[in-house]
Amino acid sequence: MRKGFTRNPKPDAPGTPGKNYITPAGLQRLKDERHFLLTRERPAVTGVVAWAASNGDRSENADYQYGKRRLRQIDSRIRFLTKRIEAAEVVDPETPRRGQAAARAYFGATVRFENAEGTERVVSIVGADEVDLERNHISWLSPLGRALMKSAEGDTVLLQAPGGTASLTVLEICYQRIAVEPFREPVGAESSR
Repeated sequence: MRKGFTRNPKPDAPGTPGKNYITPAGLQRLKDERHFLLTRERPAVTGVVAWAASNGDRSENADYQYGKRRLRQIDSRIRFLTKRIEAAEVVDPETPRRGQAAARAYFGATVRFENAEGTERVVSIVGADEVDLERNHISWLSPLGRALMKSAEGDTVLLQAPGGTASLTVLEICYQRIAVEPFREPVGAESSR
């Protein structure tokens, strides 16, 4: 095989950190989704594909073609989840911290801050697989997450966002349990029919 057709992973590529920091609840969510796909969804779709294949001509069989496509999607998602779980480095926000680690914002911190207009906001810094903007869970890789990292109470940090630069004042940093939405079977899953 020629050199041009080989794939070399680039660990230093932007947006793909070497570490997958995650909370215990976030890791459990990934494991639950993978378990669902392996034990319920994939077997259900495999059954549909087998039934469709038994009907004869596969070239014009929409059930067969859709089922095969869905199996490829499921297998792809299982591979992705397996890699994320294997690369996971669990950080429990409830673990007691001492010294500078307790006074500064790191992964798992819940930070209360205000912008220049005086509007306060509270966010929790979580892993890329746990982002939930409705619950104010932001990734440690996001512009806001990076701006808040290593800051202490009373610090003023600059947020470099696509919309411009903003000045934020850190008011409070605490480490507490971060509630992650548990995995739920998706609506319309083949296994629920």
